[in-house]
Amino acid sequence: SLDELGNLERQVLQERQLISRQHAQGDGARGVAISHDESLTLMINEEDHLRMQILASGLQLTELYERINRVDDLLESNISYAFSSELGYLTACPTNVGTGIRVSVMLHLPALKLTGRMKKFFRAAKDMNLAVRGLFGEGTEPAGDLYQLSNQVTLGRSEEQIIRDLMENAVVPTVQYERQARQFLQHHRSTALEDKIFRAVGVLRNARMISSDECKYLLSLLRLGIHLERITDISLGVVNELFILTQPGHLQHLRGTTLEPQQRDMARAELVRQYLN
Repeated sequence: SLDELGNLERQVLQERQLISRQHAQGDGARGVAISHDESLTLMINEEDHLRMQILASGLQLTELYERINRVDDLLESNISYAFSSELGYLTACPTNVGTGIRVSVMLHLPALKLTGRMKKFFRAAKDMNLAVRGLFGEGTEPAGDLYQLSNQVTLGRSEEQIIRDLMENAVVPTVQYERQARQFLQHHRSTALEDKIFRAVGVLRNARMISSDECKYLLSLLRLGIHLERITDISLGVVNELFILTQPGHLQHLRGTTLEPQQRDMARAELVRQYLN
């Protein structure tokens, strides 16, 4: 029951992408069920009456759909969903009628940002009826050059069609576009690119205070440097972990106490130094 959790506990769940911002900040009776490995979440009385979510690294959309579909079938064998043959599932927010499925892929797109190509990316996504959101979904900014790309149309198409369209028409072309932008940076702006990457490493390894936004920005550059093999003594796993642990809720959870903004900036810098040095 989310009513029984404190603000910090709900914030940590939100930062781990286990519940939505609306669910964390909402009122009234609402609950969440989370699998032991945190890959599967069921949110009750969120924006949708029932919202099932499954997560995994990499492009495993088909495998994820098969797994969550089994969970859905098990639930439906015990619960009667409100369903219309014309509109689909009625337990969802009106924007999710029909199949009720939202397929999202989180993409790291620093090169598109550095080469000034994000506007073209946003226009293409809009033309394909796709939503582009930040790290925490609707209404959030793309911190750390991390973007959620997801379908907007849920009515009139099967789940399999929606997954296939997102993969073939959006995700694969976007990944290719990002790779082309990285190649351009390496061939035409190599020195400037390396300067940004190594400056980011220098600040992260030595800073005594660092804000959440600056940290995500620098970690994004570090992540790019690892992919381009400019940085070889830091693993991608460490950077991915720091993206999670340096968030305000996690920092306070690790310290076991509430921290003021300046204290969080100091704790964040200390944590990053420990991990990178």
